[in-house]
Amino acid sequence: MAAEPAFAGRLTGRGRLGNQNGTARRLFVFSGEELSMEQIAQEKAGILPLEAAKPARLAPALPASSAEKANMIIHYYRGEIGRMTSWRDRIDRTSNWSMTVVAGLLSVSLSTPSSHHGVVLFAMLLISVFLLIEARRYRFFDVYRARVRQLERHYFAQALYPLAELKADWAESIAASLRKPVFLMSYREALFRRIRRNYSWMYLILLLAWALKISSPKLQQGEAPAEFVGNIWQMIGNAHLGPLHGGVVLAMVGAFYLFLLYAVLHREPDDGEFAHGEVHV
Repeated sequence: MAAEPAFAGRLTGRGRLGNQNGTARRLFVFSGEELSMEQIAQEKAGILPLEAAKPARLAPALPASSAEKANMIIHYYRGEIGRMTSWRDRIDRTSNWSMTVVAGLLSVSLSTPSSHHGVVLFAMLLISVFLLIEARRYRFFDVYRARVRQLERHYFAQALYPLAELKADWAESIAASLRKPVFLMSYREALFRRIRRNYSWMYLILLLAWALKISSPKLQQGEAPAEFVGNIWQMIGNAHLGPLHGGVVLAMVGAFYLFLLYAVLHREPDDGEFAHGEVHV
């Protein structure tokens, strides 16, 4: 049995002939609407007329009352807290990986004299990779942290205990950041900050372990069971790394740690949210 057309159930009257622009055409009345034969043919073919198309969706209405605005700010604050927490978790993850690498490779390097001192240098390389990744993540975290702190300082703090020095345009910076997100700190600043906060201690532990490894004959394979090397040339000989001379290796490690010392001592002027309080990651 052939399927009935979609408009069959809407037939409420008889067809009649009409004349428009000198052309006769048959009109049918369906549910109080007159449909021409052309419209019926389009409906059979599954073609919807422009009049039947759904109107375009309008943008959500902006909050009008103070209660609606307060509700919007609360929900927005919760969303920014979630994003900030997510990026903070990513930062902690790379730090945990670095500490795991340091502990694992140090136990391998210092446990037996047959282990090469290059294992400690390899640990320095690995945590440097984690440091570069973490500095990039820290820049994203800083964007969401700044938005959260602005809301807390200018809105929630004022609601709890109003102060006279509230900036009237405090929400402008948040709106600008939402319209066009930009990083608030350079990659170098993020790198230096992560070195000062966490990685300087890990690099220091690796440096002490490496110095102990190349300066203690007990930790060198085939050496005399003495506590420390007799002269600097013996330590340079222990620092050989493949085709690289021990002096070159010592110079490279020394230059790298001079850069780390500069990163620890160099501080950018605190601005933005860093200028308010001292509880910062």
